[in-house]
Amino acid sequence: MGNCCRSPAAVAREDVKSSGHGGDGRKDRSAPAPPKKTITVLPDVSKENIEDRYLVDRELGRGEFGVTYLCIDKGSRELLACKSISKRKLRTAVDVDDVRREVAIMKHLPRNSSIVTLKEACEDDNAVHLVMELCEGGELFDRIVARGHYTERAAAAVTRTIVEVVQLCHKHGVIHRDLKPENFLFANKKENSPLKAIDFGLSIFFKPGEKFSEIVGSPYYMAPEVLKRNYGPEIDIWSAGVILYILLCGVPPFWAESEQGVAQAIIRGIIDFKREPWPNISESAKSLVRQMLEPDPKLRLTAKQVLEHSWLQNAKKAPNVPLGDVVKSRLKQFSMMNRFKRKALRVIADFLSVEEVEDIKDTFRKIDTDDDGIVSIEELKSGLRKFGSQLGESEVQMLIEAVDTHGKGTLDCGEFIAVSLHLHRMANDEHLHKAFSYFDKDGNGYIEPDELRDALMEDGEDCTDVANDIFQEVDTDKDGLISYDEFAAMMKTGTDWRKASRHYSRGRFNSLSVKLMKDGSVNLGSE
Repeated sequence: MGNCCRSPAAVAREDVKSSGHGGDGRKDRSAPAPPKKTITVLPDVSKENIEDRYLVDRELGRGEFGVTYLCIDKGSRELLACKSISKRKLRTAVDVDDVRREVAIMKHLPRNSSIVTLKEACEDDNAVHLVMELCEGGELFDRIVARGHYTERAAAAVTRTIVEVVQLCHKHGVIHRDLKPENFLFANKKENSPLKAIDFGLSIFFKPGEKFSEIVGSPYYMAPEVLKRNYGPEIDIWSAGVILYILLCGVPPFWAESEQGVAQAIIRGIIDFKREPWPNISESAKSLVRQMLEPDPKLRLTAKQVLEHSWLQNAKKAPNVPLGDVVKSRLKQFSMMNRFKRKALRVIADFLSVEEVEDIKDTFRKIDTDDDGIVSIEELKSGLRKFGSQLGESEVQMLIEAVDTHGKGTLDCGEFIAVSLHLHRMANDEHLHKAFSYFDKDGNGYIEPDELRDALMEDGEDCTDVANDIFQEVDTDKDGLISYDEFAAMMKTGTDWRKASRHYSRGRFNSLSVKLMKDGSVNLGSE
């Protein structure tokens, strides 16, 4: 959800800057555009300047349609959040209906401690403003990033809240359709803070037995029947199951570097319970994940059945031991890294002095037993064992997948150095400056979209879409350029699936569904 309370001029300026990535996930659809005159989105709410009643402070977040701000009620001095949905972004009649439905659903759902409260909705000539309670504890998403994963006990508490929200929605005839970590905020920064669902921008009213065909949602959390364009409320349980999987291990169950890869992984439905830390997670937790990620929606658990599952019923007895360690979480982070960061690490490896990388190269030569300049999976496994590495087989496999951009199943010396650099955190500022210079071809102090695209293009394929997604993610101040500070922040904090999922275009999933139907991966309307 967003929040907003700015003057119409300020909102208009934000529209020009905004590149439309992130948040609400409504799609471009082909209904005719509304007339040029000012449209009325919410006919039954007051028409007033939002600044008459609220002071607007800093931006809190941004989605495809809405910008969220911190705001203060001038009368009560209460701190609130306000999402401004610009009318300029509502290009079709369907977009207008989406906003009306979001407001209607928030008013329709009963007040509940696990759902953010809508204080009021109002409208002016430029935007619709949804004023809500402020949640200051940050996103569930960000806590997953900070921790890598939760303990089972903490994951159970979070899962209970999420599924209670699903149960409440379904009981009142609403499918959420976009459950993901980003759409849950903690009320405050305390460890035991209440968790609240905040965004109903893609939610829809439903009647028992009713089926929908419109593809909405976020790639990693999308149920297989959504891709098949024939779904009902069961999709929310699937999405909650994906969140539970991530809470327990720090990575999504269905992952790939392309939308088609993600979609095919979802359709295949193979869940990895071998990779760390799954061997140490209780069978009861794994059984719940399996039943929530059941491909057949008729066999999938209902919200009530999830809440009655023994793992949630006995949550207080669930293990309270952290699930993993630093090296493994770094490997996971690296294995999911986007192409930009991988390329930068390779550049840094090329720039490093001979002395700095000689030890790494020496290790590579020892592992490369047949001296062909390439390390096979088997050579890597036996070499790491010989040199006393503690990495498990699944971690070694992940390490290879991380940098093996061409699917060869092997690593060359440069790729091996890139992995080692990441694990040893050798990328100091001097190295980062050199890597930045590699991308900043014209030396003006910024990486521009063309420079990034050209650098990634050297891998021999058209990666305009990938370049755009990466650019949207790294360009945090949205000025159309990547500064050195933005580049350094990306390199130091890690950029991976957790952020990238916000930038996928939902519209592209519609055409992808058609492509999957044509190649036989998906049967239209199949259950």
